[in-house]
Amino acid sequence: MSAYPKRYTITAALPYTNGPIHIGHLAGVYVPSDIYARFQRLQGRDVAFICGSDEHGVAISIKAKKEGTTPREVIDKYHGIIQKSFQDFGISFDNYSRTSAPVHHETASAFFRKLYDEGKFIEEVTEQLYDEQAEQFLADRFVTGTCPVCGNEEAYGDQCERCGSSLNATDLINPKSTITGTTPVLKSTKHWFLPLDRYDAFLREWILVGHEKDWKPNVYGQVKSWLDDGLKPRAVTRDLDWGIPVPVEGAEGKVLYVWFDAPIGYISSTKEWAQRVGRDWEPYWKSDDTKLVHFIGKDNIVFHCVIFPAMLKAEGSYILPDNVPANEFLNLEGSKLSTSKNWAVWLHEYLEDFPGQQDVLRYALTANAPETKDNDFTWKDFQARNNNELVAIFGNFINRVVVLTNKYYEGVLPAPHAFSDVDEATLTEMRAYPAVIASSVERYRFREALGELMNLARLGNKYLADGEPWKVIKEDPARVQAQMYVALQIAAALAVLSEPFLPFTAGKLKNMLNLERDLRWNDIATQADLIPAGHKIGQAELLFAKIEDETIQKQVEKLEATKTANAAENKKAEPQKGLIHYEDFAKMDIRTGTILEAEKMPKANKLLVLKVDTGIDIRTIVSGIAEHLSPEEVVGKRVTVLVNLAPRALRGVESQGMILMTQNAEGQLVFVNPDEEGVGNGEIIS
Repeated sequence: MSAYPKRYTITAALPYTNGPIHIGHLAGVYVPSDIYARFQRLQGRDVAFICGSDEHGVAISIKAKKEGTTPREVIDKYHGIIQKSFQDFGISFDNYSRTSAPVHHETASAFFRKLYDEGKFIEEVTEQLYDEQAEQFLADRFVTGTCPVCGNEEAYGDQCERCGSSLNATDLINPKSTITGTTPVLKSTKHWFLPLDRYDAFLREWILVGHEKDWKPNVYGQVKSWLDDGLKPRAVTRDLDWGIPVPVEGAEGKVLYVWFDAPIGYISSTKEWAQRVGRDWEPYWKSDDTKLVHFIGKDNIVFHCVIFPAMLKAEGSYILPDNVPANEFLNLEGSKLSTSKNWAVWLHEYLEDFPGQQDVLRYALTANAPETKDNDFTWKDFQARNNNELVAIFGNFINRVVVLTNKYYEGVLPAPHAFSDVDEATLTEMRAYPAVIASSVERYRFREALGELMNLARLGNKYLADGEPWKVIKEDPARVQAQMYVALQIAAALAVLSEPFLPFTAGKLKNMLNLERDLRWNDIATQADLIPAGHKIGQAELLFAKIEDETIQKQVEKLEATKTANAAENKKAEPQKGLIHYEDFAKMDIRTGTILEAEKMPKANKLLVLKVDTGIDIRTIVSGIAEHLSPEEVVGKRVTVLVNLAPRALRGVESQGMILMTQNAEGQLVFVNPDEEGVGNGEIIS
């Protein structure tokens, strides 16, 4: 292959149609893949940027059961939401398909059949978990239990989302059916398996030798770990009623496993695109001068780096991915994103709340991308990046140069009489940026690339700030002509180089500058005049608007409401304690009382020393509530007191009873309050 391939096939992980897109999906997969695709197009390269909805996962069936609807209704609903969100956000797919499409069913079935006919599968009768109450075999996601690796009690039958371990449902400790909540039993069933162990030598040579240097360490490391653990046959069929029927005799009631079916969706989506635009799809998947790149999240590494390549190798006519630049996870305000708990910033809601500000989110997610480690999105950081970087640096420079050009020259770019050393040095530095940014993009370092783009904006700001044309115009008008010429060249460079990262901004800037020429990436380094003298630009308009505190506070409050709702929903009643007899209860003397005084226990973070009027006396009670309530908050509170608890010395203070407490939905301790009209201190609770 030459230094640059003839064509690029760029795929982005197929999103499940069981819910909308959120910022974790964007940061992990869709923004970086879009940057890469747009960049390659600006280089004049032949690009097929491919994606589509993954509509056959068990998650679809689970969602349908939860919503009391059918899988078809679920996929139609969320496919529409997802596709529109991507379009509105500017993700520039050449084709966005869906795995329910006839072309995909045909492609996946033919792929399976070819491997089946060539004896590439093995058939096995295995023991699989079966829900006797629901009368069905349980696919991996219909089983939860304790992870045997990390002890997470909410692991799924295919993967533990806490430690990332890939599992089989039968590996789980204390498995439960998510359909009925019952404990499943083992029952025999026949399935077809791809014997991954047969491809061990190929995968070791291709990955461990061929891609040790160019694959990201997180990807390479995870794949190496899988290979070192020893590959085992992997089932490619499932007992389900939703999916692509297995196209062989004796497979009634069985469908293709979603992780066999879904990656073939890249191929079927490419076929759909090629037919629409009148091209041949095969060179994009079967030609050695095509570069295939998969953009995925880290939870999909094994499937794209081990299982799908083994499938392609087994089929025999397809190229293998050149790179699989998987990102780590993005957290939200310090907690893991969770679709089931609604702990997310949903793309379609963002587009409603921040109209016309797609690029602000693209910028924030790229500048804070989880490329090498999990990162955290916060609304305050989002605001700061917009106000302190996009507005104050990029937007400020463009506004200055356009306003001044219109003010001094009625928007017509003047011809420079002569360049100073500073002018020449600035233009030389500007012309170096395409190569610098390209180097970062080609190595999938998009944060680094975006930083260099902003450095170009900083170069423009510094050039104007140091040159002060607003002062020089009075003494040396000819000098200002050169200054504005140089500044507008930088503005034109930004209009081109920002397009992969900030496409809406690039479009607005090109309109503002009246750039009719179709400038390409490398023109910035080679063209003498990006904007020639005599060219008339338009009027200034703000590229970015400052985001106020009130706007951010609304988003923070929305998340706080979600956190409160989750806490209330997830709060489980403690199981009943062992039985007691009435005589045991009758021994307890529980009375109403009032806290008269309260103070912190010295050198004890959790303890308050209380004076309580119990109606029979005023006594001292030491209570471990200081981390939840201050002394000032509790004075005067009506409380419920166990008064005949044996006295106990705590840090030298004798406690003569116990205040009864419970927890609210947020996990805060609150009093069991006897505040009813007419109930005085000392009343017995029975």
